[in-house]
Amino acid sequence: MEDIDRLYRTSDAVGLAESVARGDVTAADLVEAGVRAIEEMNPALNAVIHKLYDMGREGADAVKPGSSPLAGVPFLLKELASAWKGAPVTNSSRFLKDQVAPEDSEISRRLRAAGLLLMGKSNAPENGWSITTEPALYGPTVNPWDASVTAGGSSGGTAAAVASGMIPIAEASDGAGSIRVPASCCGLVGLKPSRGRVTLSPIADFWAGCAYFLCNSRSVRDTAAYLDVIQGALPGDPYWIAPPETPYMTQIGRAPGKLRVGMVTVPPGGGPVDPEIAALVEKVGKVLEGLGHDVTGHEMWLPEEAWRTYTDMTCVESAGLYDFLATIVGRPVTPEDVEPLTWAIIERGRATKGTEHAQRIEQVRQMARGIAQDLDGFDIVLTPTLTQKPRPVGYYDMSMTDLDAYNALWADSVFQYPFNMSGQPAISLPLGEAGGLPAGVQLIARRGDEGRLLALSAVLETEMPWSGRHPPRP
Repeated sequence: MEDIDRLYRTSDAVGLAESVARGDVTAADLVEAGVRAIEEMNPALNAVIHKLYDMGREGADAVKPGSSPLAGVPFLLKELASAWKGAPVTNSSRFLKDQVAPEDSEISRRLRAAGLLLMGKSNAPENGWSITTEPALYGPTVNPWDASVTAGGSSGGTAAAVASGMIPIAEASDGAGSIRVPASCCGLVGLKPSRGRVTLSPIADFWAGCAYFLCNSRSVRDTAAYLDVIQGALPGDPYWIAPPETPYMTQIGRAPGKLRVGMVTVPPGGGPVDPEIAALVEKVGKVLEGLGHDVTGHEMWLPEEAWRTYTDMTCVESAGLYDFLATIVGRPVTPEDVEPLTWAIIERGRATKGTEHAQRIEQVRQMARGIAQDLDGFDIVLTPTLTQKPRPVGYYDMSMTDLDAYNALWADSVFQYPFNMSGQPAISLPLGEAGGLPAGVQLIARRGDEGRLLALSAVLETEMPWSGRHPPRP
């Protein structure tokens, strides 16, 4: 058992699936190792808020070893939107605290078919609107590197669980950085894919095409394997992109070729950047130059009104979501059902005229085009993931009622939401530290070019390896 636990906590997800395929361990062995890891470490971190061990055990019996690159691997779903039949689906909101998914979402169906084993659901802030994970319903998730600071959000439960070794890979989603921010805070890989790469079915759309689903992982190959499993649109989806010609697991082994790299170290609008983080970005730029790529400094274009326009658009989307959820719960949402910040979002959304909302969607799409065109001269763009080190727990406070003051706190993630708008793939890689904590560097490619983005990420994983860095055991 000790050998299995060591294998479980030190291997990436693909490595564990290979062990199952060889017959070194069984999927059932990995499930029990996962149970032991979660039971040991979760009390200190509060990353897993629904334990679904029996679902993992039942799924292990049906695993076909070697049938996919992730067959037999335990994982978590994020407690936000994703539905797995029979599992809670609460969005971390008191309004939905008793809800259970009646069916699988399409992503869950694909994960189940690939032989991933659901062990539980990871903590998330209410409705996902935070770059920390501190919901009133479930309590805060803390960073496994330092319990006084945030694990990031909104996929903070996922990131803390993967970074600590509780689980090898877990679902994450991203409406304004929520895959990449926790990856940076916890020292993981976090890819936001291109718009249209992954279906949202049974939902048609989130936030006018600005929300995305994938994972947090410990390695580039894990992220590539997970993307291979869930990628692909369905007929009639509002956004579509051509599927890859070859699996991403194959593409990460190919040389990316000589690339034009734009390096951005100054945020649009000229906000501050932690000196250690700026130095890390420049260090990565020098590594890329040493590999033969052309690296050029660039000042990124972004209108001053972009963040306000984007967030006001999402208020209407959130208000509409809660009106829909009222049909499931059987009554309208009240201020007592949600956190103060969420109620402020709902109220702003309800007070917005339909014509104003339509104009904001148009503005977001025009800005998206401007962002993509500004960067189109580069194959890859290099930026900080966060401009500052992880903030203390409590810094992003959803008990606030002033929505504009709360949204101003997101300045740390100014390099995140523009690529939710533009639809370009963006990945955070754990290439260094700042103040003794993990610090991510972000790479962005043209829409649809995840293959080249992952291939370059795999090169950087070799040049600036992170696999030997682990947080202390709680």
